[in-house]
Parts: sequence; C-alpha cells; structure tokens
Amino acid sequence: MINVTKSFLGNKAKFLGYVDSIYASGWLTNHGPLATELEDRLRDYLGVRNIILTNNGTLALQIAYRALNLSGSAITTPFSFVATTSSLQWEGIRPIFADIDKASWNMDPQAIEARIDSDTRAIVATHVFGNACDVEGIARVAERHRLKVVYDGAHAFSVRYRDRSVLHWGDVSTLSFHATKLFHTIEGGAIVTNDDALAARIRLLCNFGIVDTDTIDGIGINAKLNEFAAAMGLCILDDMALILEQREEIARRYEDQLGDYFDLQHQQPYSQRNHSYFPIALANEDQLLRCRRALNAKGINPRRYFYPSLDTLGYLQPQPPQMQSRTLSRRVLCLPIYPGLPRHIQDTVIQTLVQESSRRSQRQTERFWPQANATDLMEQRFSLPDSGFKNIY
Repeated sequence: MINVTKSFLGNKAKFLGYVDSIYASGWLTNHGPLATELEDRLRDYLGVRNIILTNNGTLALQIAYRALNLSGSAITTPFSFVATTSSLQWEGIRPIFADIDKASWNMDPQAIEARIDSDTRAIVATHVFGNACDVEGIARVAERHRLKVVYDGAHAFSVRYRDRSVLHWGDVSTLSFHATKLFHTIEGGAIVTNDDALAARIRLLCNFGIVDTDTIDGIGINAKLNEFAAAMGLCILDDMALILEQREEIARRYEDQLGDYFDLQHQQPYSQRNHSYFPIALANEDQLLRCRRALNAKGINPRRYFYPSLDTLGYLQPQPPQMQSRTLSRRVLCLPIYPGLPRHIQDTVIQTLVQESSRRSQRQTERFWPQANATDLMEQRFSLPDSGFKNIY
C-alpha cells in the first residue's frame, strides 16, 4: 500500500556510525553528545535563538503552556491535529475555537476577537500543512488583549516568513519530529523561543526541574531526547536539501495537473512552503469518499487530514459550530508526497482523481442536459462552485 507519507531514513552507514559512537560512550540519554550536537545544528539550520529538544511534539506543547504559566482558556483552531486541542485540555486549559480562513485554512485573526473570554490568556494557532499563519494579524490581536501566542509548528520545519524562520513569531513555537514528518528523529520534537529566560525555564521543565545533582527548582517532567533518536536526526538533517527539493518537485506536479480540478490551499503572502503535505479540497464529502475508494482500489492510501473538525470532539461539547472548519474537514484529502515517491504512482493518483472528477461532471451534465453528445462531454472542464478557495499551493 502506498501511504500518504513514508519515513525518510537517510544514510544507513552514517546512522550505524553514530550508533557505534553511542556504544563506545555508553551514553544513551540525559543530554548526550549527539543530542547536544543536533540541538546546535538545528539552531544554526533554522536560524533561531533558542531551541530545546523534546521526546515528542505533544509534550513540547504541554511544556510550552506550563512555561508560560497558562491557565483559564486559550483561543485555538478547530482545523488541526487533535494534539493541538487535547494538550490544552490535558493541562486544564479550556480550548475556545475560532474559525479558519477559507483560503489559507489557518485560524482567521478576524475570528479570534469575538471568541475571547474573560479568562482567556493565550492564542494557540497551527501553521496548517506548513502554510504560515497570518502571524502579523495574530500578533496585533494578541497585543491588543495582552495574550500569549503559542504556534503549533508541527508541519512548519524549514518554513520561512519574510525571509526568516516562521518559528520566530509568537512567544513560543513547537515542532514535531515524528517519523511522519519531513524532518524526524523517529519520535521527537522541539520548543523554540526568542526569550532566554523562558528557554531556561523550559529546560528545567523538560528535566524534572533538576538544576544540578544537588538542586531541584520546581516541578518538571521527563521530555529529554535520547541518543538514538538524535542520531537519526543528524542523518536526516544532512539530507534536508534533497528532501525539500524532491517534495517541491512532487508538489508542483500535483499543482500543475490538479489545480484546475480541485481547490488548493492558498499560500500565505511573504511565506515559503516546505511541501510537508499536499492537500486537496473536493467538492463535498461524497466525492471525497468516492475518490478515496478509487485510490484504495489501486493500492494507494490518501488520508483525511484533518478530520473531524476539532470543535465536534465529544469531550469538549457543547461547542458553537465553526462552520468553515467543519465544511473543510469533510472535503480535504491529503495525497502521497515523500522523497522517492515513484513517478508512475503519482501519475496513477492524478489520473484517478481526474477521472473521478470527470465522471461527476458527466453525471451533472447528463442530468441537466441529457441530449449532450459524447464530444461535448469529453471537452467540458470540471469546475467547482465558488467556495472562496484559490488554486494556489
């Protein structure tokens, strides 16, 4: 089965060389030399001031909330991976959803202010599919209401906004280095901040609050990255130029071939994408399910991502419906994109989707113009109702 992603494993000989060094030193975790090297290299690669490695991206979010002393409620997006919301609820922070912009698919700054409550202390936004949020718009809202800003940057590795890392924005940004991500450490994550004092607090929180062998300064948890995970990260980082190049090539081909048939995510101005995913929005859920079945029949497994809209989660009810997110979540399908994706597989994905779209168009034409001849049907182009989405990836 061809899945929506496939983990890039890098150079095996290089990885085994790092493993040999681990065996030689006997240092497996607790800020070992490979984790330290990876942190230093990522700081330089991303161009950020402080980066603290963690053992997964969800803990990175939870520690960020703790480090900022968040309580009460936080305004967040309903269109994201569930961890964006569940991490808030887990930490006793009430999620309040603000709807998304129908073009960028990110949280709409104009929707935030109406949702701010008396106990709201933060905005938690996601750079969805690696598309930068309207960070300047969100910053203005946060400044007016004295709110902290946390960015879930799980998809935003290497994404740039106005010629620097998008991770510079907000009080804290978090990353996921899960095996499905374009940069990974098998399991892992990171926290980024420009605030040195906050970075020091985050480091304590990641290591039980331990200052040294004789001192514990407050409560903490174990979020440290182990040496084997760091070894994988060092191998992957060496190949980032190749990974980004191949992803861009695949994404551009999808865009060229599918842009006239489906709605694509509108890229945030002044931003540079990393092509971590290639999502398309179909006309409706029925068409999505038909297309998925057609691809599954050919051994291809696209993913409904993100589904369902998080404002529908049972443990958060009742919630006012966020209609842009609910509608989009029923329409979005992510297509296979990863280095090494065979060209003929991508051709099959494209051809299958175009054929399914054309069948729908033909059925509509036969319904309204039953006398249309075969030539007319072959020449017509599939078009969606005006939904406000732009055909730009």
